[in-house]
Amino acid sequence: MFINKLRQIYRGYPIAIVVFLSTGLSVGMTQYAFGEFAGPLREQFGWSQTQLNLSLAFSFISGLCAPFIGNLSDRIGIRPVMFGSILIIAIGFLMRPFITELWHWYLFSTLVYAGFPGATVMPAGKMVGLWFPRTRGRMMGAVVAGNNFGGITMPPLAAAIIVVFNWQTAYVVFGVIMGALAIIALFVIVEDEKKVESEMKRTGRGDQALVARAAAQAGVSLRQALRTRTFWLVTIGLVAATFTYQGVLTQLRQHFEESGFTPAMATTAVSTIAGMGIFSKLAFGRASEKITARIATILSIALQMVGVLIIAQVDASHLLWLGIFVFGLGFGGLGALLLLLVQEMFGMKEFGGIMGIMQVGMIASGTGAPMIAGAIHDSSGSFDSAFLIVAAIFIVGIAALALAKPIETESM
Repeated sequence: MFINKLRQIYRGYPIAIVVFLSTGLSVGMTQYAFGEFAGPLREQFGWSQTQLNLSLAFSFISGLCAPFIGNLSDRIGIRPVMFGSILIIAIGFLMRPFITELWHWYLFSTLVYAGFPGATVMPAGKMVGLWFPRTRGRMMGAVVAGNNFGGITMPPLAAAIIVVFNWQTAYVVFGVIMGALAIIALFVIVEDEKKVESEMKRTGRGDQALVARAAAQAGVSLRQALRTRTFWLVTIGLVAATFTYQGVLTQLRQHFEESGFTPAMATTAVSTIAGMGIFSKLAFGRASEKITARIATILSIALQMVGVLIIAQVDASHLLWLGIFVFGLGFGGLGALLLLLVQEMFGMKEFGGIMGIMQVGMIASGTGAPMIAGAIHDSSGSFDSAFLIVAAIFIVGIAALALAKPIETESM
């Protein structure tokens, strides 16, 4: 009876769960849990926090690899790319217990970040659009909420293992989990259009089969996209929007303390933003189906802009909480909207290649934002001016997306 019920489940759901875990565990283990390992590593090797944090800047490797990974996923499929990418991340974790020099730490951080595009952005963009053509927005929000899941679960898991055993064991556990997930992905992920259509018909979704096939084939090629004004406007918009990750979010805890919050309250404030991410992704994902992903993204950036302005200008705790709420409401949905916007504007035909090139542009926000924030804080003693600059960049992004229009494929 139980086996029969399992067979009746639409195959798109276990695929969505695997992508959810791939995205969430990668981000949770690498970024959210980073702080749990910093203390033990400093204590054992005598490295400074600056030396450890430099490995975070190696995220630019993801941007450099993204075009190649995206193009590869368009040519050979996302399943082998996803398997290889998760496996690379697993190896990066499994090798960390053997480090003895700082350059070893940087080397294995590079390896982990090289696996990111094929384990996070590309699977989410490819699988959700293919298996859930009519509910793409809400499902994208649910799948990308894996980031929040990873942020909630991986730091306490790492902390518990480190307390009971050591940091080396924690990384071994992380590596084993990712290795197992790679094998699961190899068996679960399916992207063959005929199999998707057959599965939809088997589970009473036959009316979606034609929609799925049309969606998979619709859109423009990377070469065609690069020749349009829309591509460059969307790229400017998304680069501007992603200044929020390293230019605002990573600075907020310190800013809140400097604004009068206790350390515990500052941590609670940042956790509140992370928790709001799940609701925001689901809400904006659903909204994208009604008002388009472009308008939803503009709204998301606008909310972040207003929230940042409030956070930068006030010290009163109740107004800071207002800024936290407004910023968190817009911030959470951005992770899903980045993918939905690219799909909406350019189609699924060569989504991987187009998304990959745009991620190269996002190196500017990933590396430039923390440098701007750090330099301004060092010179002025606060993040206020840095936040105002980011707010101005948000305005540029809003203007670019307001001017961008979906490409008419017939005219290409």
